[in-house]
Amino acid sequence: MISRNFKNVLVVSIGFLSLFTAYGGLQSLQSSLNAEEGMGVASLSVIYASIIISSMFLPPIMIKNLGCKWTIVVCMACYVSYSIGNFFPGWYTLIPTSVILGLGGSPLWSAKCTYLTIAGNTQAAREGKKGSDVINHYFGIFFFIFQSSAVWGNLMSSLIFGQDTKIAEIPDEQLQTCGAADCGLNVTSNSTSTRPEQQLVWTLVGSYIGVGLLAILIVAIFLDNIDREQASQFRGNREPFCHTFLATFRLLKNWKLLTLIPLTMYSGFEQSFLSGEYTKNYVTCALGIHFVGFVMMCFGATNSVCSFLFGRLARYTGRAALFFFAALTNFACIIALLFWRPHPDQLPVFFVFPALWGMADAIWQTQTNALYGVLFPRHKEAAFANYRMWESLGFVIAFAYSTFLCLEYKLYILLAVLVLTVITYPIVEYNEYKNPTPPTTEQYCFTFAVFSVN
Repeated sequence: MISRNFKNVLVVSIGFLSLFTAYGGLQSLQSSLNAEEGMGVASLSVIYASIIISSMFLPPIMIKNLGCKWTIVVCMACYVSYSIGNFFPGWYTLIPTSVILGLGGSPLWSAKCTYLTIAGNTQAAREGKKGSDVINHYFGIFFFIFQSSAVWGNLMSSLIFGQDTKIAEIPDEQLQTCGAADCGLNVTSNSTSTRPEQQLVWTLVGSYIGVGLLAILIVAIFLDNIDREQASQFRGNREPFCHTFLATFRLLKNWKLLTLIPLTMYSGFEQSFLSGEYTKNYVTCALGIHFVGFVMMCFGATNSVCSFLFGRLARYTGRAALFFFAALTNFACIIALLFWRPHPDQLPVFFVFPALWGMADAIWQTQTNALYGVLFPRHKEAAFANYRMWESLGFVIAFAYSTFLCLEYKLYILLAVLVLTVITYPIVEYNEYKNPTPPTTEQYCFTFAVFSVN
């Protein structure tokens, strides 16, 4: 019989799986589906800019007042609004719903990370295990289930768009502009082959709205409210608003958090590159938009399986070995993408890069989330808000220069941030090895009133 904490981990994971089946599928298609005037990429940039703003103050306020469960439910509704905005895409629908999604993004992920950390530490105390090991295990399970959303969301888009009767062969002139061979700014991929029939777009978006609503119901009905008492206590004994408002910034006094900024921002850079640049300049350009889903399914499947494996492997290898393996994998992919000239005759190669990228991303996601939980056990809400804020800044910067920098330069920037990450991350890891952060002694590892950094 599974423990209640493990059951809750499964509920959270399945809820996020359903929610991001919709959002992940839409995100992969934005640069190709809503390419007019860069509207799709602009909406993604607005999303992550809004996440940065929400990271500054919303997570501690929402989590402490509503508790993790109801924060997740409310924020999931924000994500569904973006799917609704894509039903009739335009500046007047995409930008407002992007702002709404962004405001809910940071509290959603901060609440999820806080919830898993509470559940992991609680279970570890019951079983007499090391808290970080159980947290790693729970994050591995979460990302194993969650990352498979890329499979289902992209499978839906590929199957639905595959019914399009207007799919045309990519002309040789266009193939010459694919990849880093050309600047990559004018990849429009003739509209007859890239823009699916409107009826198919409506079918896909309607399906995404449905699975998003299902996610809300799953969490609202089946997830235990494990921090209800702490939230009630906080509402009854409120601290000054400025303390809660500034919780995210107060943690910036901690040198460990500052040193982790390159690592955290790189997570945003590498994810935005695959979903924005690779799908547009390699897949859509050389194969057509109906292949985007299949290629991203490969990324999602690899990411899902590796998230589970690396979550369990970390206790034997340690975080550092996995991080450097991910860095080496991304480094090799970036160099290869600088020289590869995509062509339809090389179909298997289009799947190799997202598979390797998914393996590396599984490490970046599981281990960075777990690292924040281990380093800042008494300031989890503020720590995970910082994580989401700096990761989102990476997304914003990458999407912001997407429309005016050549693809070659984007790859160089990605490489530079990766090198900086490899230089700064070991400093934190070495210090943690020499001076381990003591685990919290509270029952739920949840501090409400104290935000000063040790």
